[in-house]
Amino acid sequence: MAEQAIANGVSPPKQVFFFDIDNCLYPKSARVHDLMADLIDRYFATHLSLPWDDAVRLHREYYQNYGLAIEGLVRHHQIDPLEYNAKVDDALPLDGIITPRPQLKKLLADLDRSKVKLWLFTNAYVNHAQRVIRLLDVGEFFDGVTYCDYRDSPLVCKPQPDMYAKAMRQAGVAKHEDCFFVDDSYGNCQKAQELGWNVAHLVEGAKLPTIPACKHQITDLEELRTAFPQFFRPESSETKQPR
Repeated sequence: MAEQAIANGVSPPKQVFFFDIDNCLYPKSARVHDLMADLIDRYFATHLSLPWDDAVRLHREYYQNYGLAIEGLVRHHQIDPLEYNAKVDDALPLDGIITPRPQLKKLLADLDRSKVKLWLFTNAYVNHAQRVIRLLDVGEFFDGVTYCDYRDSPLVCKPQPDMYAKAMRQAGVAKHEDCFFVDDSYGNCQKAQELGWNVAHLVEGAKLPTIPACKHQITDLEELRTAFPQFFRPESSETKQPR
């Protein structure tokens, strides 16, 4: 089909590389997840009037059942999701924790964007997504972002199939096999592969799962160069000899 499109003078549609944001574009070792988990636990305890241990347990239960703690809060407690966002994601002290990463910028720059479109794909609300991308200083590399819109009812988030369909629609890609994806979440990667996406599960600082979530398991984003070499400029992997 691509060959026919080229023969007719029409460029074939680009494939799309979807990047998760949190614990993916910046390392898990930054411990942003721990800060967020503490704020979520505090929200559960305060707004649901729960003892601390019960708040922590319910937070974990909703996260495991729905992919996001806020999904359980909206379903079962009718909380205001934008108020939640203000008390949790927007309250994170990210300045000084998340900073530009030269190696990340080099990796993204080495991707041939004449072959592939780069797209952000996150379960966070747009405020948090834009804030992290600004702090990392990588906005120039991405054509757009698909985020969990806290204003929607019901909420749609990974790993719900509708969230992947939403990402494909917004990124302008029709075929599942034209979607490439990296995420640190086992469940998100597993579902993406079930849907026919090409997936790399980023596992940082932990034992690799006994049963892989998807075809590719990587411990560093740099390994995307070997997982999906077709998207990287050839010269980016060459070792230049000193003159």
